[in-house]
Amino acid sequence: MSIQTVGVEEEFHIVDRRTRRLSPAATELLAELPAAVFTREAKETCIETNSRPHANLSDLHADLVASRTLLADAAERAGVAVIASGTAPIAHLDDAPQSAGERYVAIARDYARVAREQVICGLHVHVQVDDRDIAARAMAWISPHLPTLLALSASSPYWLGQDTGYASWRNMVWQRWPSAGPATGFRSAREYDALVEGLVRSGVITDTGMYYQDLRLSAHAPTIEMRICDACPDVNTSVLIAAVFRALVHRGVAAAANDRTMPSCPEVWLRAATWRAARSGLDGLLVDPTTMTAESARTTVWRLVEDLAPELSAAGDLAFVRQATADLLAQGGGAHDIRRSAADPRHAVDLLISRTRTFRPVGSDAPTTGGRDPAAVTPRHLLQPPLVG
Repeated sequence: MSIQTVGVEEEFHIVDRRTRRLSPAATELLAELPAAVFTREAKETCIETNSRPHANLSDLHADLVASRTLLADAAERAGVAVIASGTAPIAHLDDAPQSAGERYVAIARDYARVAREQVICGLHVHVQVDDRDIAARAMAWISPHLPTLLALSASSPYWLGQDTGYASWRNMVWQRWPSAGPATGFRSAREYDALVEGLVRSGVITDTGMYYQDLRLSAHAPTIEMRICDACPDVNTSVLIAAVFRALVHRGVAAAANDRTMPSCPEVWLRAATWRAARSGLDGLLVDPTTMTAESARTTVWRLVEDLAPELSAAGDLAFVRQATADLLAQGGGAHDIRRSAADPRHAVDLLISRTRTFRPVGSDAPTTGGRDPAAVTPRHLLQPPLVG
């Protein structure tokens, strides 16, 4: 099999080191960073990084470590810090002004409080699929498993300084957009494009970039894009999710290319499974997409990994995914880690600053911090072991 390339976009909150509140310093930081890698978001308190497409997970990991290190170093010079998490533990909406530009001004006007409260950060993963018709059909096989990926990423228990009781409150905020939510399969790219163009014509969304469903076809590259996940404090979790999503895409593309009958998963079940993942993360139950029954998160996650073993093995990713999954489940996930390790939101910010720029080889308890050569942070053999299974 030819290995599909995978690329990752990570979003980061900018926070004041002294007050731990959000800091609108994006314009200042972007002036010091390469424009090809770092981009503006809707809020002045957020920056996005964009990796290159990679076939090899070790190269993807090194890319993400390099961009995190550059960003964290620039933030330190400016007297602020960055955190990778779905929400900022301490957030005041007045601290997060809308970014400049006609598009952002229009979005703020048209969507009112929904746009004002869009103080969230996500992880987006792109996987190469050259045939858009096959990509559109493949979505039907991929979508039912996205809530499990949300659970792996869940890192946003706090909202406006309070514990929400959810593992991913970011997802609850995100769902309020009119075009957000679960995606189903399409019979063709033409059918997909007609839906998106209709939403633009109706005025419900401003442009095609505002088609915010959990899974979509990229408007500018031959990829399927996954958008359901929280930003992840631990870079290894970002790479793990990218690997599992690539395997899901590979399996879905193969099914679509072989003209298999598209699976039918009612949207109400997709929404229910997404809510369950946002509520519990890895701490409780998830809805198993193959049975539509409640299972422990551990059981659901491991079932998905082992079901994808052929695709993961063919890409050379299986050993990494198994070890990274074991590490994440042992930790309990991002939201669990934040609650367990931080007595209050101020401590949670400090924890996230550390987690965002601390890089651990998979299977190791010994952290290394940013500011080093990314190639030395995680040895290649630890990220790309021999094929297993």
